Amino acid sequence: MSTHQKIAIVLLRISMGWFFFYAGITKVLNSEWSAAGYLSGAKSLAWLYGAMLHPAVLPTVNFMNEWGLTLLGISLLLGVFIRLSTSLGAALMLLYYFALAFPYPNKNAFIVDEHIIYVFALLVLGAFHAGRVWGLETWCAGLPVCKRFPRLRAWLG
Repeated sequence: MSTHQKIAIVLLRISMGWFFFYAGITKVLNSEWSAAGYLSGAKSLAWLYGAMLHPAVLPTVNFMNEWGLTLLGISLLLGVFIRLSTSLGAALMLLYYFALAFPYPNKNAFIVDEHIIYVFALLVLGAFHAGRVWGLETWCAGLPVCKRFPRLRAWLG
């Protein structure tokens, strides 16, 4: 990988990391925040998102949303567990996307909106092992725990 390619990957990783970290931590720090508003406005797959509104399920959905975004951001910022976090982050973005009205997810989009762009950007970061480019994955892969459990190392990057 050339220096220019490495710079591009790192800039994408850091900017996406900050984006997701900020989106998550603001939810974590706001005790009033809930996914209920987004879920109740679901246009597609309303039955699925309606089930997530159940009082027994919503606290788990809120927790997974808040901390999923926050941990995804931390993973991208530090460049560690990239394959795992980008896969889970892409799945989360698809969940956001499928709640929107297909094929017009918003008034300025037809089929593709920012959620789909986030999915593909996350998949690119995972495919290019972005944590190995000026991130902590190379260091982390050398730790004794990663050497002892090779499957853990596979999720690193």
